[in-house]
Amino acid sequence: MTDNASKYFVHSSSIVDENCDIGAGTKIWHFSHILKNTIIGRDCVFGQNCSAGPDVKIGDKCKVQNNVSIYKGVTLENGVFCGPGCVFTNVYNPRAFIERKKEFRTTLVKTGASIGANATIICGNNIGKYALIGAAAVVKKNVPDYAIMVGVPARQIGWACQCGEKLKLENNNARCDRCSNEYQLQDGRLKAVKESLDV
Repeated sequence: MTDNASKYFVHSSSIVDENCDIGAGTKIWHFSHILKNTIIGRDCVFGQNCSAGPDVKIGDKCKVQNNVSIYKGVTLENGVFCGPGCVFTNVYNPRAFIERKKEFRTTLVKTGASIGANATIICGNNIGKYALIGAAAVVKKNVPDYAIMVGVPARQIGWACQCGEKLKLENNNARCDRCSNEYQLQDGRLKAVKESLDV
């Protein structure tokens, strides 16, 4: 554990293993377990009954809601939201009686992305920055930046602003009604023209 233990909070019912690095302002609530060699950034919040690690990296200002496990091979960048009960995997074809630790597939969740309650992210796929994964969706492929994904398997139904509002495209341009961020669709990918939020 880092020597700045007084700068973050761990509930008495939770366990933090050796060689973990936890940033200032982070809160780890009831019945959670942070496994060895895990790095957690500043100002994160872990709800009840969460686990992370071993060897997991989590950025600053992430929110991990109740009953979420972040396994080896999963990386969260800054400002990622993991809704209650969302699921990550790290083996594509698991068997209880066959060890496949050498076959772990990585998953990267990029800055500002949100994963809805009970959604499942199949290992080996990346979630683009500020993407929005709907509740109970099953993601089986890479998700573009700002994409809104719903269903089983997940399919794209639109684009989300950095602030989370659904964007309305007109002639491949969009301006968010809530925060006034501006975007342009180029070659099938949404690009920010102006973004004002700090993540």
